[in-house]
Amino acid sequence: MQDLEHKTDEALVALSQRGDVLATECLLKRYSAFVRARARRFFLLGWEMDDLVQEGMIALNTAIGSYRASYGKSFKNFAYVCVRRRIISFVDAESKRSLRAGVSIDEPGFAEPQDGQSPESELIDSELRAEFWRKIGGVLSDFEFRVIAMYLDGMSYREICAAAGKDVKSVDNALSRAKNKLRRLLSDGARG
Repeated sequence: MQDLEHKTDEALVALSQRGDVLATECLLKRYSAFVRARARRFFLLGWEMDDLVQEGMIALNTAIGSYRASYGKSFKNFAYVCVRRRIISFVDAESKRSLRAGVSIDEPGFAEPQDGQSPESELIDSELRAEFWRKIGGVLSDFEFRVIAMYLDGMSYREICAAAGKDVKSVDNALSRAKNKLRRLLSDGARG
């Protein structure tokens, strides 16, 4: 296992896809802090945190099996997207299931939206967020994109360092570069 810990994610994925159980375990361990931090972001009252973490780990395991280097992105970015989507899908499905089961909206976790947005406004906001992520994905490096996404999700520096496997200085430098690039992108967009 010690030798595996020094391998790149992509090398571990290749080993895992050929049936190396230790490589799979190494990747799952490497990303467990990231999955827990991601789950914490979507935690709702009345639910067990472990359910969200479990969904995230299932997504991570699926990402290990389905990642292809030919996608042109790093495994970290691919895993990030897979985990995020799985947790969001789980939260959405559980909310719908609870509502179909006749759960009272007065129970914890089912409060009225605070901002009073209509479904149409929520859809527009969702589309604008997706467009924003597409644009910044075009100007940031893989590492900068991953770090700024975790930062915007409310992760602490310590959590970002653990999830990225980098020291504080590397994370801070990546955040600074990303912020500068985003400022330029926003100022160019305002002029254009």
